[in-house]
Amino acid sequence: MTMNSYNLNKLITEALVIEAESAKEAGAIGYMARVLTQATIPHKKVEGNEFSRSNGIFTLSIISPSRIGLPHGSIPRLLLAWLTTEAVRTKQNEVILGHTLSKFMENLGLIPTGGRWGTITRLRQQMQKLFSSSVNCIYEEKKQVSSEIGFKIASEYHLWWEPKNPEQSTLWQSTVKLSRDFFDEIIDRPVPIDMRALKALSRSPLALDIYCWLTYRLSYLKKPSSIPWKALQLQFGADYSRTRDFRNKFLTQLKSVCLIYPEAKLDTNENSLILKPSKSHIQSLPKLSG
Repeated sequence: MTMNSYNLNKLITEALVIEAESAKEAGAIGYMARVLTQATIPHKKVEGNEFSRSNGIFTLSIISPSRIGLPHGSIPRLLLAWLTTEAVRTKQNEVILGHTLSKFMENLGLIPTGGRWGTITRLRQQMQKLFSSSVNCIYEEKKQVSSEIGFKIASEYHLWWEPKNPEQSTLWQSTVKLSRDFFDEIIDRPVPIDMRALKALSRSPLALDIYCWLTYRLSYLKKPSSIPWKALQLQFGADYSRTRDFRNKFLTQLKSVCLIYPEAKLDTNENSLILKPSKSHIQSLPKLSG
């Protein structure tokens, strides 16, 4: 997806707003599960009900019922960030989504639109896909499994909203109960992010992934690290057949991310992306370890 002048100007404006006020001052500190910054869910619809991505010794697999399908695109990423943030804030695995659909969508940075391809329909479809999914994380060294964790995203959820009337307040609040294993994972290892950055980058699931990953990696990086494009392709873009096509797409979205996160010190060459020690994007919190 190329960026037209309107979208570029909009992104620059949002970047200036973020630069002018810290996430803490703006009340915009959010969180993402660490395992979901190391490898990610599909960018677009894929066939089947199982998907995997790898990052060095780490492999993430996501499985969903075949009749429902896998979550994909920007909406599940926005959902995961919002749910993780609420769970960290409240320390409760039952997350209250609220009485009105329009207000919840506003929290995600979405404008309610109807119809088959509207945001309301896509949100409900992606919520079902995400909440029905199970995630498996494997750490392998020397072709031997050294650690493995697995969890379902949600143990139950209840959506009482009226899709045809998103402004209507319902008698009961919609809720989602995160599975205990997923809740423990995100409470133990949350990655601080700026929720305004997610909203600004929400047109591209790849940009969202790059932002969350860079925010995590640069929060603890002590010396330059060179990452081959082929490794990044496995982590972020397994659906690209050629590495050079992935690299071009990655670099396009990286420009958008760097507008939002200008403190990120990076370099590139034909073979790799080079990360350099940089200021964390969330300055008000202590640096992560690991």
